[in-house]
Amino acid sequence: MIHDPNKVYIFDTTLRDGEQVPGCQLDTNQKVEIAKSLELLGVDVIEAGFPVSSPGDFNSVIELSKAVTNPIICALTRANKNDIDVAADALRYAKRPRIHTGIGASDFHIKHKFNSTREDILERAVDAVKYAKKYVEDIEFYAEDAGRADIEFLAKMVEAVIAAGATVVNIPDTNGYCLPDQYGSKILFLKENVKNIDKAIISVHCHNDLGLATANSIAGLQNGARQVECTINGIGERAGNTSMEEVVMILKTHKILGLNTQIDATRFYEMSHMVRNQMNMPVQPNKAIVGGNAFSHSSGIHQDGFLKNRENYEIIKPEDVGFPDATIVLTARSGRHALKHHLDRLGHKLEKDHLDIVYKQFLVLADGKQGINDHDLNQLVALHLA
Repeated sequence: MIHDPNKVYIFDTTLRDGEQVPGCQLDTNQKVEIAKSLELLGVDVIEAGFPVSSPGDFNSVIELSKAVTNPIICALTRANKNDIDVAADALRYAKRPRIHTGIGASDFHIKHKFNSTREDILERAVDAVKYAKKYVEDIEFYAEDAGRADIEFLAKMVEAVIAAGATVVNIPDTNGYCLPDQYGSKILFLKENVKNIDKAIISVHCHNDLGLATANSIAGLQNGARQVECTINGIGERAGNTSMEEVVMILKTHKILGLNTQIDATRFYEMSHMVRNQMNMPVQPNKAIVGGNAFSHSSGIHQDGFLKNRENYEIIKPEDVGFPDATIVLTARSGRHALKHHLDRLGHKLEKDHLDIVYKQFLVLADGKQGINDHDLNQLVALHLA
């Protein structure tokens, strides 16, 4: 299997893991609309659903398979024949089908979820991959709770499933437990100690329970993973998944990493709004990349520096991610430079003495309001000139 060593494959699970958020369930038509936009965005893989879980999910995988052409369409299963049969049936119209099967890898899951042994779990993992391989060539295996798994056993499992036919091995930090150096070291260990690892792509799937999903995903990529599983806006089970827009923009910003994706980042803002509106899931204003305040400047020191040179306080241009524009927000923390910027914009060219007077009046007004708008500014100038 030959791959561009610098290419990072973007695996979007907004429509599967992301949709597991309470109150965010989508109907098939909404999923198709989002999937078409994900295709335009340039994602490599769309995880369309968990077909055996419900008739709705089964139908969604069918319809998404018909609706998109370029991305791989992936269906999730547990490591049993019935799940895999149902997934294969749901994928029958997919131009590029993938079955995503797997089982727990940590001793905690083996004992407390499956009431089983390492030997039995290993056998079930291999059997599932071999069975899925009868239907499709592209098989992704997930070693659930790999973040807490014994590394020697995890390596043994990964080697066995690749030998059985897995083309992608997913190493999830299912509970968002790992620190970035721990997770990165785990990926590196697999890269260096699994003898057939060159036959598969290592994938990272990180949850955000401790706020480390993006950091862990980047650590995984730095240590040899080449697929990242993520969602738009970072939505997902519990505290959410790795945010696609964060990972992509980190790779674009830190070119020293030498990694690239085929994502059209200028579509992120529009994509974020679509997912937010369809799922009725608000995006926090201070969310990185796509939050409402991501390119807003309200501190006087920041505003002054930004107006002198935007790179003083912006490492990403708003247009790079499709954001309308950076904004200078007027509050009681704003300085003269910011006030002058907005007055000039409105056509009020004030000399320094007049600006000083209006600025003092502005501060009095701003102390009593959360934000100052154009009407307020026009009124201030009118009162001063009266």
